[in-house]
Amino acid sequence: MTSVLVFHHGPRATLPLVADLEAAGFQVLGHVDDCSKLVQGVVRHAPDLLMGEANLPGDALFSATRAVADTAPRPVIVFTTDSDAGRIAQATASGIQAYVVHGYGAQRLRPLVHLATARFEQESALRAQLNDVTQRLEERKMVERAKGILMSARQVSDDEAFQILRTASMHTNQRLSQVSQHIIHSAHFADSVNRAGQLRMLSQRLLKLHLLRCAGVLPGPSSQRFDDSVQRIDANLALLGKGLSAATFGDLLAQVLATWKQLKAVLQAAPAPGQVREADGLAERLLQDAERLTASLESAGSVAPLQVLNMAGRQRMLSQRFAKLALMDLLDTDTGASADEQATREAATTAAQRDFEQGLAYLNRIPLSTPDIRQALEAATQDWQQMLAAAPKGGRRPAGRDRLARLDTIATASESLLECFEQLSAKYEHSMQMLMG
Repeated sequence: MTSVLVFHHGPRATLPLVADLEAAGFQVLGHVDDCSKLVQGVVRHAPDLLMGEANLPGDALFSATRAVADTAPRPVIVFTTDSDAGRIAQATASGIQAYVVHGYGAQRLRPLVHLATARFEQESALRAQLNDVTQRLEERKMVERAKGILMSARQVSDDEAFQILRTASMHTNQRLSQVSQHIIHSAHFADSVNRAGQLRMLSQRLLKLHLLRCAGVLPGPSSQRFDDSVQRIDANLALLGKGLSAATFGDLLAQVLATWKQLKAVLQAAPAPGQVREADGLAERLLQDAERLTASLESAGSVAPLQVLNMAGRQRMLSQRFAKLALMDLLDTDTGASADEQATREAATTAAQRDFEQGLAYLNRIPLSTPDIRQALEAATQDWQQMLAAAPKGGRRPAGRDRLARLDTIATASESLLECFEQLSAKYEHSMQMLMG
């Protein structure tokens, strides 16, 4: 027996729908007199179709039938005395299969139910076909996008990129679209991890360059690099803001932005006593804020090779951090610092050296490598040794030409190290192994 949920829209019901439906052999499950409760009634009673009266139809009725069509589709029949062409069009668009104007009759109920049901089934079939075509089109777009990523990363042809996708699809027993989505997802998070990781590095590089400018070491290049670093932070934050989910990462990104605003103001202000200490404190906070964001992105990416990218990015930061701490030691910025503060800085220098060397050893032994990567790692090792040799040791602070030479060596080697790990980060990010996870 076909079940019906009866409703009416307007001040009062005038048609004997319930009695006539039951006489015609239908099961009436209930009656809804408030269109705002129509969806609730459908969910509660689960009728085969809806039938109602609306002498003065309006937006409330059409919103209710549209909500039913979106959440729990059923055939809908509405009897009305309104012949307005605009509302007839609204009714059809809102999911009403039979909008009957001045046509109520008990003997017509069964044919109208059959008509509405037939139209509903036809519309459902067309909607399913449209959804299938739309899904196939979206899957095709996804495959094309993944092919573009692979073609750029591996420098392969369109056919070769497609073959890579097919091979991965067979090996993982996944659809091409699933593999493609994985690649796109990985590439997106790889870029975000790289950019967030750059913020860590830039927080330390800015302080290093600020110290070099104050000391008059390579004043032209140092000032240019300082300005470039400021622009890079601004650009990275803007791109992360556009690309990341505000609901998921918005609070972490907002904290980075707030700290950066403070640090930027201090660094761009006129020199003043205590400025270096204040700027360094803010740089440390920016480093920690960026570290939390990077770790969260790495975890959300769910791709193991992002750990390699994060490690390469962390090496950039550690190289600049060690250089900054070495410069602060050479320039004796600890004047007035307490014994505890001096001990904290010494511990930070030792930790930066230890972490950098552990990271370098890790990158040298992982299988994710190419001749270009190995060559870049060798160059990084040489630059690191030069910077390490120039850093003061045992509390001894060189003076005169020796100090100037050490400052110059640290400035040059730290920038060379940064360039090496920038290249390595790009190579890891675009490697096939990372994109495919």
